[in-house]
Amino acid sequence: MLAWEKEYLRDMAKKKAEIANSPEMQEKIKQWYLHNDLKSDIPIIYFEMGTVGDAGFNYSCKCESSDARGYEWNLGNEMQNYIMIGDDRAVTADYTIGYGSGMKLFNLDAKRTNTDGIGFHIDPVIKNLDTLDQIQPSPMWYDDKANAAKWFEQAQDLFGDILNVRYGQGSLYFVPTNNLVQLMSMETMFTEMYDNPDNFHEMMKRLADDCCKYMKGLEEREMLLPSCRGEWVAQGTFAFTHDLPEKKDTPFTLKDVWGFMDSQETVGVSKEMFHEFFFPYYKQISENFGLLSYGCCEPVDTFWEDSISKFENLRKVSISPWCDEEKMGEYLRERKNVIYQRKPSPLYIGGTEKELDEEAFREHIRKTMKAARGCKLEITFRDTYTLNGNFNKPRRAVEIVREEIVNTWQS
Repeated sequence: MLAWEKEYLRDMAKKKAEIANSPEMQEKIKQWYLHNDLKSDIPIIYFEMGTVGDAGFNYSCKCESSDARGYEWNLGNEMQNYIMIGDDRAVTADYTIGYGSGMKLFNLDAKRTNTDGIGFHIDPVIKNLDTLDQIQPSPMWYDDKANAAKWFEQAQDLFGDILNVRYGQGSLYFVPTNNLVQLMSMETMFTEMYDNPDNFHEMMKRLADDCCKYMKGLEEREMLLPSCRGEWVAQGTFAFTHDLPEKKDTPFTLKDVWGFMDSQETVGVSKEMFHEFFFPYYKQISENFGLLSYGCCEPVDTFWEDSISKFENLRKVSISPWCDEEKMGEYLRERKNVIYQRKPSPLYIGGTEKELDEEAFREHIRKTMKAARGCKLEITFRDTYTLNGNFNKPRRAVEIVREEIVNTWQS
């Protein structure tokens, strides 16, 4: 790492600490804790920047060496929402180090044919389930904890006098149907439920058992870390909570951490088939977590009553643009310990128009606020792929949401 890079990173750390310790950011952090702990009726707003492809919108590294660029990206990316959007993403005075680990499902490599855009075609490696010969035990890997300690010490040396360098982890992440579709294709997954139902169940059982074995390996190796001080939770949210521990006198268990699951690929499955072929195995995996976030783009209202509502540790559920938001509002007014995490349609900000149609977007948000009245509401903007060069659209959209919190939500 070059001398100028070290100084540059220290300057960034100072800027991060200054933002984090400001009264404005301390209030945002406080509101995240209250929100996630179900103690506030003030909606939280977050715009996920990562998918936006317009050059100059996301943070761009200036450092040259690999190590320095890693630190710079982590520091700069966390501050970018504050700089570009003004939503509720919280900048903390922490710098978090985690452990590496992973699992290769059934020891199979997915194959796909890419396109010029973001799409791709899956070339199935599991063509049928006439036999279970391909459904082999999933290899798992766990990084040497000394490797994380090396990064911890380096970060401590770089800016430990400025930021709180600590160990932490994002949510444990399991998306079984996505893993399956990558190996079998959606067509094969759908047809094999009919053609080979017993083998399909056995495949799902082995998948769930492997996921649980992988998680238990983290626990046994004492590689579970806090997920309660703003760590990333998949589906576009953050793990600020007092309902999970930050410190313990004994090693962390799976019940001490946040988990995430979704099943976008079953959007074409009936609620009865979802409950039979998928839910028991999702439930087996999910029961390990202390708190669970569920869902991405799939319309969860279809499966709520029979299946998703049975997740006892559920804290957030995704209300996507394809979801019946009024129906989910009815459900979650009864289930008051689950946050209504609404994903507005990305077409307002990321569509073909350069300018934001403010009135149409405002009406879109009003509809959500009326549907979610009486629930704990979170607004998460996701899957925005272009701003058509207009970097002000996300900021203005957030301002409109804030206006409607006053005019509609609180009226």
